[in-house]
Amino acid sequence: MTKLVPPPEGPEPEIKLREALEERYLAYALSTIMHRALPDVRDGLKPVHRRVLFAMRQLKLEPGSGFKKSARIVGDVIGKYHPHGDQSVYDALVRLAQDFSVRYPLVDGQGNFGNIDGDNAAAMRYTETRMTEVAALLLDGIDDETVDFRETYDGSEKEPIVLPGAFPNLLANGSAGIAVGMATSIPPHNAAELCDAALYLIKHPNARTEKLVEFVPGPDFPTGGIIVESRASIEEAYATGRGGFRVRARWQIEELPRGMWQIVVTEIPYQVQKSKLIEKIAELLMAKKLPLLDDIRDESAEEIRVVLVPKSKTVEADHLMESLFRATELETRFPLNMNVLSAGQVPGVMSLRDAIKAWLDHRKVVLIRRTSFRLDKIARRLEVLEGYLVAYLNLDEVIRIIREEDEPKVELMKAFKLTDNQAEAILNMRLRSLRKLEEMEIRGEHKELSGEQKALKALLKSDDAQWSKISDEIRDVKTKFGPKTDLGRRRSTFADAPTVEFVPPEAMIEREPITVVCSVKGWIRSMKGHLGSDADIKYKEGDSERFILHAETTDKLILFATDGRFFTLAADKLPGGRGHGEPLRLLIDMEEGREIVQLFVHQPGRKLIVASHEGNGFVVPEDEVVAMRRAGKQVLNVSGTDEAVSCAVVQGDHVAVIGENRKLLIFPLAEVNEMTRGKGVRLQKYKDGGLGDVKCFKLKDGLTVYDRSNRARLFTDLKEWVGQRAQAGRLPPKGYPSGDKFSGPFGAA
Repeated sequence: MTKLVPPPEGPEPEIKLREALEERYLAYALSTIMHRALPDVRDGLKPVHRRVLFAMRQLKLEPGSGFKKSARIVGDVIGKYHPHGDQSVYDALVRLAQDFSVRYPLVDGQGNFGNIDGDNAAAMRYTETRMTEVAALLLDGIDDETVDFRETYDGSEKEPIVLPGAFPNLLANGSAGIAVGMATSIPPHNAAELCDAALYLIKHPNARTEKLVEFVPGPDFPTGGIIVESRASIEEAYATGRGGFRVRARWQIEELPRGMWQIVVTEIPYQVQKSKLIEKIAELLMAKKLPLLDDIRDESAEEIRVVLVPKSKTVEADHLMESLFRATELETRFPLNMNVLSAGQVPGVMSLRDAIKAWLDHRKVVLIRRTSFRLDKIARRLEVLEGYLVAYLNLDEVIRIIREEDEPKVELMKAFKLTDNQAEAILNMRLRSLRKLEEMEIRGEHKELSGEQKALKALLKSDDAQWSKISDEIRDVKTKFGPKTDLGRRRSTFADAPTVEFVPPEAMIEREPITVVCSVKGWIRSMKGHLGSDADIKYKEGDSERFILHAETTDKLILFATDGRFFTLAADKLPGGRGHGEPLRLLIDMEEGREIVQLFVHQPGRKLIVASHEGNGFVVPEDEVVAMRRAGKQVLNVSGTDEAVSCAVVQGDHVAVIGENRKLLIFPLAEVNEMTRGKGVRLQKYKDGGLGDVKCFKLKDGLTVYDRSNRARLFTDLKEWVGQRAQAGRLPPKGYPSGDKFSGPFGAA
C-alpha cells in the first residue's frame, strides 16, 4: 500500500516572482562574467583555459616531455576542475593549439587540429598534446605559493585562482567573449613589443598611453595582414580601451607572359575562414557584381595562395582590389573592447597602459610571494643544518644518547638546546652521513644558503631591487620571443589609409545594356539588351505600357512623382525581366495616391524644368534631385489639391507652356528662376483648369510636337504665341494635335 504523506504544517512561504527572477538572473550574470566569458587581466586566461593548462601540468606534460591523448586531458579537466561538456573543453584546448587562431600557442598539438579553411579538428581520441614554452612560463612558480588556490567544485581538489603569468598573455594572445550585458574583444599583439612597453613603464611609471604606443604600434595578428588604421585612431583606441582596427589581406602582382598579370593573396585578415572567403567571392563573381575580376583560384598548400585573375590586362590592380575590399572579407575591422576582470573580481574597460600596469603589479606580487616562500624554505634548511653541525661537534655524546636513552629525542633537545625539527633530523641521519666529508659539505651549504637568505631579505626591503628583478625576467621573455625568432617576428604590418578614394561604378557593377519597362500601374522591371519598338512585351491584364527606357546597369534612374518628390533607383537593383516585375512602391517610399509624372535615365550636368498643375515652376540642376534615401527628395513644393504634372529637360532658349484649356504660351527661358527647392514662379495664367505640359526648345529651330501616334509635327512660325511669363496665351496654330501635351521622348527638342 502507498503510504500517505501528511500535508506540511502551516502555509507555504510566499516568494515574489520579480525578486526571485532578479536574484537568479543576477547570479547567472555574475557566473557568466566571472567564470566564463571575461579573461583575468593578470594572466589573460578564462577559467576553462586556466584549468586546461593546470591539468596538463598535473599530468607532467612539460614542453620537452612526451605527448598524451587529448581525451586524457579533457577527462581530467571535466572530472576534477570544470564540470561542463567535454566538447566545449576540447574546443578550447584545440584553439590553444591553432597557430592561426592564437598568436603564441599554449598547446603543442600532434595530429589534426583543424585549419584556416574552417575544417574541424579530429576527435579528441586521435589527437595528442603537451604544453608549449609559453604555457610553461605562465605556470612558472605555481608550486612556490605565488598564487592562491581554491577548492574545486566538489571540494576534492585544489585549483589556482590565477596563474603566475610570466608571459604577457592577455595582450599577446588576445581574447574574445560575450557575457551578460558586456563583451570583450582584444586582438593579439607582439610579445617583444609588449615587453619593451612594460620595461619603459617600469622606468617611467607615469608614462601616458600615447608614449607606450611607440613601443606597441598596433596588433600583431597570427595570420598577418596589413593594418590600415591611422595612428591617431590607434592611439585613441588604446587610450580609451575601445575602438577597432581595419585589416586588409596582403597581396602582390605576379607578372605573366604576354603582358598579362594576376594578383596573389598571401595573407588574409584574422579569423576569416579562407574557404568561406573564396566561396563569397565566387558568388559575387557569378552574380556579376565583380566585373573587373575574371576568375579566382585557391592554390594554397601550407602557405596561403589565392589567385585573382583580372578581366583584362588593362584593369587597374588597385581598382580591382579596392572593389574586393569593399565587397568581401579581404578587409575586415577587428574591434577593440578591453573589458577584463581586474584582480579576478571587477569587470571594467582598461587602457593599454592600465592593462600592462596590472600585469606588472601581478608580477611584483608573484615575486614577493616567491621570495617569501624561498626564505621560508631556506630558514627551515638552515635550522636543520645547524642541528647537523651540533651533532658533528658532539658526535660521541649524540651516539651515546641515541644508544642508551629511552627517549633520545627529548634528551638531545635538552642536552644541546635543539629544536624539534633539528632533533628529528639528527635521529633520521644515515650512518654514512657521519663521514668527515659530509660535515664539510654541510658547512658549505650553510654558508651558501646564508648568503642567499641575506640577498633575498634585501630584495624584499627594496622596491627598486624588485623592479630590477622583474625587468630582468621580462628581458629574458623578450630574448626568447624576440623579433629575430620565427615565432616572435612581427607578422602584421602597417600602411597608410588607401589612396584609391574613388572606385568607378563599373568597378562594382558589370556594365550591360538593359531596357527598363514601367507600366501604367507602376510595375517595373529590367530586360537584358536594348529592345526595339517591335519587341513583344507582356503586361498584366488591365495594365499597359507607360515608360520604356534604354539604359545600362551602371545607370541611375530618376523618378518624378505628383507630390513634387524625386526618387533615385539603381538600374542594377531593378527586378529581372521574368514575369511582370515588381511594384515601384516596394523599391521606394512613395505616398499612397501619388502617381509617376516622369521616369528617365540620370545624366549628370543637365538641368530640368518642373511645373505644377497651378502653373508654377522653376529650373533645377539634375544633380540636385538625386536622392540617396527611399523617401526621396522634395524639390517642387505643392499644397492642397495642387500637384506636379510636368518635368522636362532644359535646352534651347525658350519655354513652351500649354494649359488644359489648350492655350499655348511661349516665353524666354531667362524669365524662369533656377532653384533647388520651392514653389517656383508663375509660368501661365488660367481661368479654368491648369497646366497641361511644359517644354524647352530653340525658337529659331521651331517647336516639335508629337501626336497620339507618336508622329512629330514641327511649327516654326510662332511669333503670335511668344509673350511674357504668366500670360494666358492663345489657342495653338492650325494643325496642332489635339490634347494638352507636347509628348515625345524625354529630352527631345
